Amino acid sequence: MDQTAPQVPPPASAAECDAALPDILAAPKDGAVIEELCFRPDYGERDFRDELELTVAQGILGERWTEKPWLTLPEGSPDPRIQVSILPKRVMELCWRDRANTPHPGDTMIVDMDLGHENLPVGTRLQAGSAVLEVSDKFNNGCIKWRDRYGQDSLRWINRKENRAHRLRGVLCKIVQDGTVRRGDRLTKL
Repeated sequence: MDQTAPQVPPPASAAECDAALPDILAAPKDGAVIEELCFRPDYGERDFRDELELTVAQGILGERWTEKPWLTLPEGSPDPRIQVSILPKRVMELCWRDRANTPHPGDTMIVDMDLGHENLPVGTRLQAGSAVLEVSDKFNNGCIKWRDRYGQDSLRWINRKENRAHRLRGVLCKIVQDGTVRRGDRLTKL
């Protein structure tokens, strides 16, 4: 009987991240299919759904944003700029290698789309199903969880000065029109 432990893929190296950048930047500019919808009921919890209800007042209905946001306004209420996070599929595929043992990044939507500042300046409105989102000025720089799960090299790469405008860790949005988003809907610029 083979007692060999399963091979765990190593995190993406700095060289692999740099080599992948041209392909990541070549992603479509608009109309990307929303390939995954992730609902986060609590820290570290992931529930993949076929649809989500998005509301201006409560964010994603039932998600932890109203009770346990990682960013709050000065008076303590949840900051609406972080209601929805969208991650480029190509970055996820590069960095999330050990899918059996490492949690999904937890972003609300996964799309194959250029989420960089040039393509989606702050304030850009996006149609997601019947909901409308607005690109936030809050930069998603990843965090210690990203480093621990996907490696220090990819976190440094995301936050490298020359890469910040590409928003490689994805884009954060606030909800500006209530609606339903379904897996398979397209994310389109308005």
